[in-house]
Amino acid sequence: MQKIAVIVAGGTGQRMGASVPKQFLLLNGQPILWHTLNRFLSTWHDLRIILVLPAEHKDQGQAIIQSLHATDRIKITEGGDTRFQSVKNGLSLIHEPSVVFVHDGVRCLLSSELIKRCYEQTLEKGSAIPAVAATDSIRIVEGEGHYVADRNLVRIIQTPQTFLSDLLLPAFQQSYQASFTDEATVVEAADKKVFLIEGEYTNIKITRPEDLQLAEQILQRS
Repeated sequence: MQKIAVIVAGGTGQRMGASVPKQFLLLNGQPILWHTLNRFLSTWHDLRIILVLPAEHKDQGQAIIQSLHATDRIKITEGGDTRFQSVKNGLSLIHEPSVVFVHDGVRCLLSSELIKRCYEQTLEKGSAIPAVAATDSIRIVEGEGHYVADRNLVRIIQTPQTFLSDLLLPAFQQSYQASFTDEATVVEAADKKVFLIEGEYTNIKITRPEDLQLAEQILQRS
């Protein structure tokens, strides 16, 4: 079955405080997005990528693709006003039965092992949503009060959220809802069950300067 990764890289970098979008900031001499694309490209030689970018940054994306010598494996499409619309734009380019990985462009530290585990579970169950257990104390805020939640019941969701195309593509024909925080919530709104899989604590999403420093340390250790 065809393997397709939809890499969503539409961030503006406001929380990073940088003059360029965070996906183009350098990490060990290469843009963050370069590391993300390279991880997927190196996992399987037959995997294809749909890269979703803001229109004004397509040229930067194309330059990264050329540096990876992957112009035959990566196609760029334009993002939308919401994550939902950006993912939908990427999915519109999928026309064959596939295992589809939807991944944040700034989660550049995922392993090939995680990608492969998501693929295998998706073939078996239809989906694989990476998640890790919460390690901090969790409190739920209600009005002016709050209470402690059982962190053993809490899971922190990551990407690549992975689905069979015949499950994911129809779900994205729904109208947008504010409750759509990720692909799993879209599929669940279509009355389909999704399945978690163990994620990786190093699979961080780089959104703040501190995250970039942590990513550098993780790369040095690996």
